[in-house]
Amino acid sequence: MKLFSQIQQKKSLLCVGLDTDIQKIPEHLLGFPDPVFEFNKRIIDATAPFAVACKINLAFYECMGKKGWDSLEKILDYMPGDIFTIADAKRGDIGNTSRMYARTFFETYAFDSITVAPYMGEDSVKPFLEYEDKMVFLLALTSNKGAEDFQWFSDGKSTLYQQVVSKSQQWAKESKGKLGYVVGATRPDDIAGIREQAPDTFFLVPGVGAQGGDLHAICQKGANAQGGLLINASRSIIYAGKGEDFAEKAAAEAAFLQKETALYCGG
Repeated sequence: MKLFSQIQQKKSLLCVGLDTDIQKIPEHLLGFPDPVFEFNKRIIDATAPFAVACKINLAFYECMGKKGWDSLEKILDYMPGDIFTIADAKRGDIGNTSRMYARTFFETYAFDSITVAPYMGEDSVKPFLEYEDKMVFLLALTSNKGAEDFQWFSDGKSTLYQQVVSKSQQWAKESKGKLGYVVGATRPDDIAGIREQAPDTFFLVPGVGAQGGDLHAICQKGANAQGGLLINASRSIIYAGKGEDFAEKAAAEAAFLQKETALYCGG
């Protein structure tokens, strides 16, 4: 799999999040025909030597209508072949609808993976797992405040998020490694517990950087022999600079995070 080989080759667990808001990009780019694409192109060029993956948050493109989808298509066409792409779409619906979502992001846009919400159960997740050489990152434990509203419900034996992981591990065995989990970086102790439940599974970990997650605590408690983590940083990288040197500053932040994750790459 491309992801595993790149982790070993680049000695990196870094995933760059392209949560690109046109209202936050440097002003000198606004004169370009497609400012969002121009910004992302330069971020990709600057960070690709240090990153193994790129997570594209679909909300930042969908909000612009057709222009946003056009930008997304150009970004994917421009993406280097050695970068593992994640559609941060958080889809999940009845089986027939999920099948259409899977077709959208795995066939039309050819992402390598997608984030999926587990609330509607097995038949809403399985269509995404039917694709060869594609991965699904199931929402397990998120870092937002509202996570406490449902994810921590307990029947006295286990919490809801623990039950999600336990149940979906059955699907993971059938999918032969194509299922991973989204686990927020602000909860390192809980990552250790999820790692016990899912020892061989990849975790996509947002929340390092602007959200204040402890990188080393996450890696120490969540890494496995193959690395097993994608440490996502979005705002702390793409908005590291606001002037004409924004790409250089993004590269410096990405290089720092790559170096910090190198110890946990396994192998």
